[in-house]
Amino acid sequence: MNEDAQPSHQSFNEHSLGEARETLSDLRRAIGQRIIGHDDVVTGVLNGLLTGGHVLLEGVPGLGKTQLVKALADAVDLQFARIQFTPDLMPADITGTQIMAPDEAGERHLRFQRGPVFTNILLADEINRATPKTQSALLEAMEENTVTVGRDEHRLAAPFMVLATQNPIEMEGTYPLPEAQLDRFALKLDAAYPSADELARIVEATTGRAPVPIEPVMTIEQVQMVRAMVREVVVANHVRDFAIRLVMSTHPTQESAPDSVKRYVRHGASPRGLLSLILAAKASAFQDGRLNISFDDLKTNALPALRHRILLNFEGEADGLDIDSILTKIVDETPLNREAAA
Repeated sequence: MNEDAQPSHQSFNEHSLGEARETLSDLRRAIGQRIIGHDDVVTGVLNGLLTGGHVLLEGVPGLGKTQLVKALADAVDLQFARIQFTPDLMPADITGTQIMAPDEAGERHLRFQRGPVFTNILLADEINRATPKTQSALLEAMEENTVTVGRDEHRLAAPFMVLATQNPIEMEGTYPLPEAQLDRFALKLDAAYPSADELARIVEATTGRAPVPIEPVMTIEQVQMVRAMVREVVVANHVRDFAIRLVMSTHPTQESAPDSVKRYVRHGASPRGLLSLILAAKASAFQDGRLNISFDDLKTNALPALRHRILLNFEGEADGLDIDSILTKIVDETPLNREAAA
């Protein structure tokens, strides 16, 4: 362990670590029964599950985004609910509402009827098809794990995780998520088109016999336990400082920012982006069998943790600039040590 590593108060032993990693391997295999390819996306979704972060999945229709979320819900013994977002969806359709209901004596009283947000894993399908008013109904739930209706606050189940999907190419009749809501997603994952070999395996797996049901391989208690273990993964000071330099380099006002950032970026990543980057790196290290994060863990998770937190200026949007290419340049050019950065 590095001398400048942060102290760790580990509350687990090698046996519990081995069990946790074996359970995660079983979970990945269970998802693989239904999802072919998309290894990076599966890893990102698992990182979100292990850190308690919400995940935004983006990709063209038919790539299996919804099936991935369903496979995760089946493989983990958690409550699951799905909301199909449409322009006529109302906030009460998500959170629930007050209804008049009689009691045992026949008196009528207001009673809160819970909405589908009261679950463990919530699939917000095509989230950008709902109006901003309806999208905002998720803001409190995603940040505070509570829902406020009238003067009453209702706590959500634990754990609670939102997995939202959206289509990047069909913009007619959609409402792009505002920056404040995008920032509440820990990770944004881009689902790529499968390769020819993967397409062949998809055809073989889906056009023959009915798929075998996925049996749960992880309980609520195991999810909570593994989340606590991931939090204990060590972040050395020099690795933490590299993450800070990465995030600060996304801001055009920083001297360390590349010329492309200074020219094309209006706003850089928020402090929440730094926290998401560190936590995702911890989850990656844990899944890899390590109890301290490396530079590579940060580099691997830089795009999922930061791509939705960077805003282009007018010139960048007019030139059709790709945020991922800007982030890749930042990752490649950010020095690993403080002395080289000075």
